[in-house]
Amino acid sequence: MQKKPLAIAIMGPTASGKTAAALEIARHMPAEIISVDSALVYRGMDIGTAKPSLAERASVPHHLIDILDPADAYSAMQFRQDALRLVEDIRERGKLPLLVGGTMLYFKALRDGLDALPQADAEVRARLDAEAARIGMPAMHARLATRDPETAARLKPNDSQRIQRALEILELTGQPMSQLLARTPKTELPFDIFPLSLEPSDRSVLHERIAQRFDAMLQGENGGLLGEVKALRARGDLHPGLPSIRCVGYRQAWEYLDGTCDLPTLREKGIAATRQLAKRQLTWLRSMPERIVVDCLAPDATAIVLNHVRIACGSPQ
Repeated sequence: MQKKPLAIAIMGPTASGKTAAALEIARHMPAEIISVDSALVYRGMDIGTAKPSLAERASVPHHLIDILDPADAYSAMQFRQDALRLVEDIRERGKLPLLVGGTMLYFKALRDGLDALPQADAEVRARLDAEAARIGMPAMHARLATRDPETAARLKPNDSQRIQRALEILELTGQPMSQLLARTPKTELPFDIFPLSLEPSDRSVLHERIAQRFDAMLQGENGGLLGEVKALRARGDLHPGLPSIRCVGYRQAWEYLDGTCDLPTLREKGIAATRQLAKRQLTWLRSMPERIVVDCLAPDATAIVLNHVRIACGSPQ
């Protein structure tokens, strides 16, 4: 049987050093980077997303960064279509595709294929939004638990985006999302994915990294994260209900600029939300037993990643 071409997945929680590892690979091997990050797709959102710098992007080709206006939405389906095309294009150029990021839903969509769920319905979503504003998200979660207990059990009562989606699917199809997903056939990729995961041996150290990085974002050039969010607000067409503004850090900064909290509270909430994101990412990763784990806190983590990739590709050490 002919061996499939290879793509490398560099996964891990936020602040685990995925970009540094990918750049180290690209310094030693001909490679191109495909971003697997639902926030990096947005233009004008650089600081709060920890987007690779212009110099880093100039040193190696990057894809799926700055491809969308913050007023627009980008789905797992769109990502899968784009990633399949890009992997093929990169392989045809004789280079190694590096799938790099922390949006685990995108990795899952690429690996397992797309579900048979209906597209979003603006009218149903608006109605659910209005209802959530009236009775609260915990009550919406309780409603979901009566009709789709399996989905509700894996969602937190304040996970507004996913609770809304599950209730929307119930309205549109009359069937629980968990049943629809169970009937989704698996699809076979035209390439193999070699999964590397940067994970912390001590989560408290990762938490400190997250706090330091968020502080750096607040203190960045041109007003840092707050300056960036002020510019987004000044457009007049963006609002907190958009996927872009719901991104971690942006949502909290928007609330601060609305006057609903002070700066210390913004910092506290932003760091807490980022740590929660890291926790969810690690939970996703633990469901992938085939992954190769590298301690992201090891001083030679990038060298270890590079060595694994060289072995997978059959390259000399």
